[in-house]
Amino acid sequence: MIDWHDIDTVLLDMDGTLLDLAFDNFFWQVYVPQQYALHRAVPEQEALTLLADWIGRHQGTLNWYCLDFWSDELGLDIAGLKRQVADRIGFRPGAEDFLRALRDSGRRVVMVTNAHPDALSLKVERTGIDQYFDALVSSHQYRAAKEEQMFWQRLNDAHPFTPARALLVDDSLPVLGSAQQYGVGHLWSILHPDSSAPARDHTDPFPAIDRFELVLPK
Repeated sequence: MIDWHDIDTVLLDMDGTLLDLAFDNFFWQVYVPQQYALHRAVPEQEALTLLADWIGRHQGTLNWYCLDFWSDELGLDIAGLKRQVADRIGFRPGAEDFLRALRDSGRRVVMVTNAHPDALSLKVERTGIDQYFDALVSSHQYRAAKEEQMFWQRLNDAHPFTPARALLVDDSLPVLGSAQQYGVGHLWSILHPDSSAPARDHTDPFPAIDRFELVLPK
């Protein structure tokens, strides 16, 4: 279990950690290919294959998360398309209770997300998630994705914390690996980030949270 006595700062990812990744997976794997197929007048399967390859080549980079980049590349208003299906945005089970408990514990809580500022703004608007945080940080502010060491260096410059006494919860294993390299002392993943897909068997080498009510701060 999480050793809360050794944690002063809590760093939390947003999508797939606190919010259901089903929204983002539907958006990029279903809705955007549909809209691209309509825009380009090509078969939907062709659009799906093309976009999967296109997006995969940028995975793990800031471009992968940048709505402006994909708007330019695809000729679509990606931020506008997100608003069209924004009713699908929602918390993962137990996430709000976990956030309330963190707020009540007196620990410093910072959101660290690769989400583009426009996507972050939309999700704040839909969920009110910002009320639970001392700061909201998008990697786009630092021009470095969380997979890069530069992100953690710039985060610590802007919001000083002791890495060894910090907890990061993130559904991305590459991000957790990057934080581990930086020296973040407590690293946890999420077993079931997307409610529309089966839970993962494990998140080795990192432990995973299955139910937030089992890891409430003390």
